[in-house]
Amino acid sequence: MTAMEPQTGTHTSGRDREGLLRRLVRPRRSGPAGRPPEPVDRLRLEHELAVSRLRLARWQQYADAYERRLGDAERERAHLLAWLAALHPASAVLTPLTGPDQEGAHRLCLVAGGWHLSWRIPPGDLALFAHVPFRAESAAAHPVPDLHDQGALIRRHVRLLAMEGVVQAGLAGRAGGSPPAPPGGP
Repeated sequence: MTAMEPQTGTHTSGRDREGLLRRLVRPRRSGPAGRPPEPVDRLRLEHELAVSRLRLARWQQYADAYERRLGDAERERAHLLAWLAALHPASAVLTPLTGPDQEGAHRLCLVAGGWHLSWRIPPGDLALFAHVPFRAESAAAHPVPDLHDQGALIRRHVRLLAMEGVVQAGLAGRAGGSPPAPPGGP
């Protein structure tokens, strides 16, 4: 009796022995349930990989576009704040922010409409604020309104300025000597 032959009392054919031998000697391949991968599965996987790479490239383009738009909005914000500081030269001041996460950032503080307003200015935008006086005192010396409250204050001030403009335009029209036009047409 050889090592590959079954024990006595068990009858196996040569065909069974060949199947057993093939299973024992067969090279292991990665595939479902130990079977070698089929060419169709490989093509499907390659296609899915290509589609995934295209989707990744498309989403990366979206992310890059959003990042550019965010950068544009931040630059526009800095320019508008520099303009606002130029409109309020008597109260505008830059103070350094302290803290480990501030690294050169400053706070623009000003008074508009009788309200104290302030914004964080990153180091890259400080060149736009060369016309604003710098104070070495801490930014904590200036009151910092809550962002929600600051937004409400700004909206209220804009409405007041708009109403003032309408009133002045109406008074200027009456001062010209012509009577006001009746409502609904000339």
